[in-house]
This record gives sequence, C-alpha cells and structure tokens, in this order.
Amino acid sequence: MAELSALETRLRELGNVVVAFSGGADSAFLARVAHDVLGSDGAHAVTAVSPSLAPEERADCEALAREWGLRWSAVFTDELADPAYSVNDGERCYHCKATLMDALVPLASDSRATVVLGVNLDDLGDHRPGQRAAAEGGAVFPLVDTGFTKADVRDWSRRLGLRTWDKPAAACLASRVPYGTPVTLGVLESVAKAESALRALGFRQLRVRHYGELARLELDGPDLEAAVSRREEIVAAVRAAGYTYVTLDLEGFRSGNLNQALRES
Repeated sequence: MAELSALETRLRELGNVVVAFSGGADSAFLARVAHDVLGSDGAHAVTAVSPSLAPEERADCEALAREWGLRWSAVFTDELADPAYSVNDGERCYHCKATLMDALVPLASDSRATVVLGVNLDDLGDHRPGQRAAAEGGAVFPLVDTGFTKADVRDWSRRLGLRTWDKPAAACLASRVPYGTPVTLGVLESVAKAESALRALGFRQLRVRHYGELARLELDGPDLEAAVSRREEIVAAVRAAGYTYVTLDLEGFRSGNLNQALRES
C-alpha cells in the first residue's frame, strides 16, 4: 500500500504547486494533502470551469475549498471553441487537457509553481491522451510518482476523514458522448440536466450516454432493479432534459466504457 509520507515528501520536493482541482476523489485528496503540507502559500487549488464540468461538481469544489480552508480559485476554459475538441475523435481528451494547461501554466508561472494533477496508477491503464498533453505542458503526477492506486486514494481519504473518500467517479460530461458525435453546448447541457435529475432521484453512480434523441443510462448493478420499478419517474426526468427515448444498460455502470470503440477499431 502507498504511504502518505511518501506523497508528503514528494510535495515538499516540488515546493509550490497549482493543483488541478476537479473535486473528484483523486484531485480532492491531492489538494488537501498539498494544503496540509505546503499551506495556503504553497498550494493553490484551481478548478477549470466550462460546459463540460457538471454544475454540481463546480459547486462542490467551492464547498470543499471552504470546508478545508484551501486557497482556491476558478478559471474559465472554452474547449468548445477548439474544433479539434468539438469533433470528438479519439484525441478529444488531449485537446481538453491542453486547454487546461493553457489556463494553469500562467498561474503557476506567476508563483514559480508546478502544475500537479490527481492521476493515479490505475489511470495509466486506460485510454487517457489527456495525460500526455498535461505532461507535455509540464504537469507532474505526484500520486503516480509515489505509487498511489485509486484504492489507496480512497483508503487514505477515509483515514483523513475526507468526505470525498467514497465519492463516485465523475469524468467530464463530454465522456458521455460517443466518439465521432460532435460535442456541442446543447449536448453537454442535456447530459448535465439528465444526470442532475437522476441524482435528485437518489442514484449516485451513473452515466447518461448520449445517442442523439436516445439516452442510455448506466447505473450501479444494485440500482438496476430499483430503476425498473421507478421507470416512470426516470423516463419523465430524462425526457425533461431533452431526450425522446430512454434506455437502461443492463450491464450497469462502467467507467470509460466508450473507449471500447477505440480498442475495437
């Protein structure tokens, strides 16, 4: 198991960091430990706000920063202005992270800091071109450097009393759109509205995969039976987000499952 002391040592070596803070379990853990080790002067948590970030996630970033006393700020990015991003091919995440680095690097340069991301060892096994863009932009991955897996992040977060320890994974909203389908503001808004409505119904781990007029819902396995029994509520909620057809994926939630199309191509 990874040791917290190793991460603390790595952060001291870096000395001054800007943490890309999305509010997920990994970036929250990294931001909190960086704050504990380096203080507000040495650790700056920054959230990139754009249409691909669910409104609830942006609000939770601010809430966490307030609860933990983090030095926090938001920067606004516009990935949709880049045609290479909007076309939504297999390199979409590369262009997204390149835009993020364009926003964070100037902040880091002003204080002679290093941009750090909450990438863990498990993330290295999936199709994540964004990691390449971040590394090319000078970002460092302290959790990888010190051997942290996702399980380690959650275990240490629980030990530290962080409420994010069991927070469901929440990738950017564009990850709900199959490769080859253009990413637009309207698509992201529909996905965000549908997922917000499902969370309001009590579902935690979920994805609304966008297929034009059809929404394919991925829920945790234990939630599938409940979803069938509450299908009228669910259909009404998802249709209110702009979808005509609502389907339930019987395989349940699978993080990054749209990457399967890339592996098979």
